[in-house]
Amino acid sequence: MATLADIGVSALINIVGAITFLLAFALLRIQPVNDRVYFPKWYLSGKRTSPRRGSGNFVGKFVNLNCWTYFTFLNWMPQAMRMTEAEIINHAGLDSAAFLRIYILGLKIFVPMTVLALLILIPVNVSSGTLFFLKKELVLSDIDRLSISNVRPKSIRFFYHIGLEYLFTFWTCFMLYKEYNYVASMRLKFLASQRRRAEQFTVVVRNIPYVSGRSISDTVDQYFKKNHPNEYLCHQAVYNANKFARLVRQRDRIQNWLDYYQLKYERHPNKKPTTKVLYPNPLADTGCLGLCGKRVDAIEYYKQQIKSFDKRMALEQEKILKDSKALLPVAFVSFSSRWGAAVCAQTTQSKNPTLWLTNWAPEPRDIYWRNLAIPFVSLSIRKLVISLSVFALVFFYMIPIAFVQSLANLEGLERVAPFLRPVIELKFIKSFLQGFLPGLALKIFLYILPAVLMIMSKIEGHIALSTLERRTAAKYYYFMLVNVFLGSIVTGTAFQQLHAFLHQSPTQIPRNIGETIPSKATFFITYIMVDGWAAVAAEILRLKPLVIFHLKNMFLVKTERDREKATNPGSVDFPETLPSLQLYFLLGIVYAVVTPILLPFILVFFAFAYLIYRHQIINVYNQQYESAAAFWPHVHSRIIASLLISQLLLMGLLSTKKAAQSTPFLVVLPILTLSFHKYCKYRFEPAFRKYPLEEAMEKDELDKTTEPDINLKSYLADAYLHPIFRSFEEQHESVEVRVDKHQTHIAAPITSELSSPTPPHNVSSPSPPHNVHHIPSQYAYYQSSPPQYSYNSNSPPHYTYHNEEPQPHYTYHNEDPPPHYGSHYGYHNEEL
Repeated sequence: MATLADIGVSALINIVGAITFLLAFALLRIQPVNDRVYFPKWYLSGKRTSPRRGSGNFVGKFVNLNCWTYFTFLNWMPQAMRMTEAEIINHAGLDSAAFLRIYILGLKIFVPMTVLALLILIPVNVSSGTLFFLKKELVLSDIDRLSISNVRPKSIRFFYHIGLEYLFTFWTCFMLYKEYNYVASMRLKFLASQRRRAEQFTVVVRNIPYVSGRSISDTVDQYFKKNHPNEYLCHQAVYNANKFARLVRQRDRIQNWLDYYQLKYERHPNKKPTTKVLYPNPLADTGCLGLCGKRVDAIEYYKQQIKSFDKRMALEQEKILKDSKALLPVAFVSFSSRWGAAVCAQTTQSKNPTLWLTNWAPEPRDIYWRNLAIPFVSLSIRKLVISLSVFALVFFYMIPIAFVQSLANLEGLERVAPFLRPVIELKFIKSFLQGFLPGLALKIFLYILPAVLMIMSKIEGHIALSTLERRTAAKYYYFMLVNVFLGSIVTGTAFQQLHAFLHQSPTQIPRNIGETIPSKATFFITYIMVDGWAAVAAEILRLKPLVIFHLKNMFLVKTERDREKATNPGSVDFPETLPSLQLYFLLGIVYAVVTPILLPFILVFFAFAYLIYRHQIINVYNQQYESAAAFWPHVHSRIIASLLISQLLLMGLLSTKKAAQSTPFLVVLPILTLSFHKYCKYRFEPAFRKYPLEEAMEKDELDKTTEPDINLKSYLADAYLHPIFRSFEEQHESVEVRVDKHQTHIAAPITSELSSPTPPHNVSSPSPPHNVHHIPSQYAYYQSSPPQYSYNSNSPPHYTYHNEEPQPHYTYHNEDPPPHYGSHYGYHNEEL
């Protein structure tokens, strides 16, 4: 097993790797050619322009020629800490701010725990014995002598561990309560500070029953007029537009080529651009990938292609509108007040609970259109199938992990490849393999997993991207709990101590399993260093986006729109990052009493990751949606689960130590923890699940006072209009579309992007390409930009509404300007 020297080698490797990544980032970020990679959020908000445009020096367009900036290249660290939490909420949204609160919570929990555990438990463990009671065939390490394994059986010293387990549990629960209360208050203030948004007045209705002789639209209209006569305002039907979306994508590619050739002709007006055309008739002039064929005028050719696609799309649009089968049993129903929407969204609408299913509509950019048509029966079947599939994936995935764990130990590796024995026996190679290889191998196995789990969540039928990501995160957490935590313990026991198990009585097996828990601390320490130190440092370097951006810029970028797409910053990867965070909470809480030496490694991770992600949220990430910290109840419940696992494992471990007198004192601890969780669930979770009618009525009354003449119907008329009605470029002729019973026709501006609709009277900029997600574009609903919030944590909730909705954006209140280059592309000290 890995010794302290092996852990030191692993720490050295990961520290050097992390420092290398940080230095590379600090130097790359100040180069003008990389500006869009490391500050894309400021470009998307329009607060930053390329420093390459203002330079007459050719070299200065690519390389920073200001020598002074190379002496201050580490100033990004204090700059990342400068923005306050309220400013981060205004700048990036509450989801991003709540995500950072998880790291703060980790520091609040583990800093006191680390100090107490190191000062009390390490001396107790070290001075208690030398593991003389274990059999010689069991594998030990230096770390075991710092753990509870070194305490003699039946020792009274176990009361130190039990007392600190109580203290750590109470402290963790206290911090969880304070943080849950704080985040819930942040959420309520955040929602109160929102401007008028369509989702505040709209519910999504699914599984609408088919009535003979009526269309879906008529059925919805009559049902809500009858059951919500005073509050019902209008509704919007949902169409199946998969084929139409494919035409939109094809037309968009053609439009991009046309823009490219027009720009090329403007730069060289004396040379008419041409292209080679591949004709469908193989006997005519043919070409292959533009290498041969008839050469034609490129601009005229693509103009004709666009006209042809416009005609096809118009016919397809007309076909969809006339085809009753294209109308899905789903509708977005809007009400004249928030109170009416809250009543409808939070109550049962029919005697048959499987019909007229209502829930709050996600914000338009959060909708995943493909799943809207899934009926209720299909949803139940899908969830059952996926649950079984996840169960199989979680437990059968342990087979390759067990194999890798066995090879990561030198004995297993020498048996599989005996010819490597001379190399393996080298001291540095041995330390590298035992201290670094196990965590690296596990990380590689986990790399492809989130994509598989996201596909499973889509199949389940969730209609919001935020829900998809939360469900994926839940599946990933279960996987990591079973395979990374429990699996590493079990498989390690099976491979390391198989011989000992086969040659001892069955009553001794639980004892060895109990001893395995502290003995696996070395593996988890290496995993924390690989995944939590080096990998987080690699996150800020953005090596993959950097390479992809420059490759696209060299070979694919033809227009400014292409360049914006290449600048796509992405967003915080909640499905993968949240479960990883919860695993670190689990490791810290479990090993706080068992092997306290692991806690400093956890602390370094939380502090380092907080700094890195703070910088990324301020300068890089652009969240695709805003759920107002809806994921926090999951964070809370999984930390509670970590406490329960820690308590149960400690009871099992003490039972192997023959501590019959002290073990019963732990029985009451899980009961107290579950009682605390139940209280928090009833106290805080409703703020994340439902919308108070009192709050809704207060907002409605304020609207009546401040804006008595507001035309809410025109504002909500096409807020959830299906993307098929916004499929062409704005310069084309508008198409008359029947939307609902109250608004018979809408003149929908035609755009090439499947962007989130904006009411016709509100003009907003086209959706920037950075909103594109890994979900296929024909099923994603985009919004021009994130909604504007004015959040002030020091003031009571207030509501600011305007009759004309301004162009949505985040308002950044910091007096310092965003980071920019000076005349020589040098970084200013006043940057963020």
